[in-house]
Amino acid sequence: MAHCKECGRSLTKDEIALHKKIYNRGAEEFFCIDCSSRYLNVSVDLLRQKIVEFKKMGCTLFEA
Repeated sequence: MAHCKECGRSLTKDEIALHKKIYNRGAEEFFCIDCSSRYLNVSVDLLRQKIVEFKKMGCTLFEA
């Protein structure tokens, strides 16, 4: 199980996929959604909306 590189919280598959989509597909360390929102200075809700959008677009990073 992967953990956030900032706060140490366990990550979901969607959080890992979001990190890869936004920052670097080859990343091996990841931010949780809360730490990503702080780093990017955007709301958690916006990032959750982006996850839904990326899934609807068929982004393969978000497949199960």
